[in-house]
Formats: sequence, structure tokens, C-alpha cells
Amino acid sequence: MTDIPTPQNPSPWRRVTALYARLLKFLLAACLASLIFPVTLQIVSRYTSLIPSYIWTEEMARFMFIWTIMIGAMVGVREALHFEVDVWPELSRRGEAAVRILARLGILALALVFVFAGIEFTRFAWHRTSELAELPLWMIHVAWPVAGFTWIVFAGEQIVDEAKILLGRAP
Repeated sequence: MTDIPTPQNPSPWRRVTALYARLLKFLLAACLASLIFPVTLQIVSRYTSLIPSYIWTEEMARFMFIWTIMIGAMVGVREALHFEVDVWPELSRRGEAAVRILARLGILALALVFVFAGIEFTRFAWHRTSELAELPLWMIHVAWPVAGFTWIVFAGEQIVDEAKILLGRAP
């Protein structure tokens, strides 16, 4: 039940979201790669006397880890890689589409929480800076509403595709 229907001739909107998904995958790889540097510095400085102990590395690793998680969640929603449990008996194609729509509606509900609470969360951090690196905290907090908006776009596309199957308009 994990195969996602893809349109034959994508609309300009679908091309833009596909490009955005590709950008997210690149950013995810960049975040993972950039996590290696501060974490390695932390480990080496903790267990050897080769380099001094840098405090900013812990904060930088935490910030990169948050963005890695959020971008990974965005990509996961796009590619429907979230955890699924098949509890229904063998369903028809339309039945599976109906179940998927219900699942996507749950994602949309969570996305709305992330958007509205995330905006408030970002507003709270707007004029604050981190203690060690003195980075503006809104740069970290904005990950929540960005993830929510992205989930709305990606889950919305999937709901449209599943609705076409449910209504008998998809191949």
C-alpha cells in the first residue's frame, strides 16, 4: 500500500514541487554532511588533548540536527516513507485510495498544528539569540512552520491523486 500514483504529464505546479523536493533532498544531504564536522570536533576534543574543547560545536550540532530531522520529515511525507501498518484486509484500488486519504488528512491536521504553533514558536524567538554562537534563534524555530507548510503541499498533492483514483478518473 505504499506505491504513490504519479501523473503522466505533470502540471507546472507539480514540476515546481518536484524541484522543491529535489532541493530538500540536497539540503538533507548537506545537513547530514555538515553535522559530521562539529560532532567530530566534540568527540576529538573530549577524548584527546589534540584540540581545545569548543563549546559552539554542541550548539551548532544541535541546530543542524533539528534541521536534518525537519527536512527529513518533509522528504518522508513527499515520498510517503512514513510508517504504515496494514490492518485492513485486501482492499480494492478505490478502497486503498480512501484509506490513504484518511491517512493524509491526519498528516494535514498535524501540519496545521506545526504551522500555527510554529509561527508562534518562531515569533517567540524572533529577537533572541543563542548563548554560544549568538545565532538568531528564529533560524532554528522557523523549521517547524516550514515543515508544516511543506507537509500541506505534499500531502495535498497526494490527496488530489488519491481522490482521482477514488472517483475513477485516474488510470
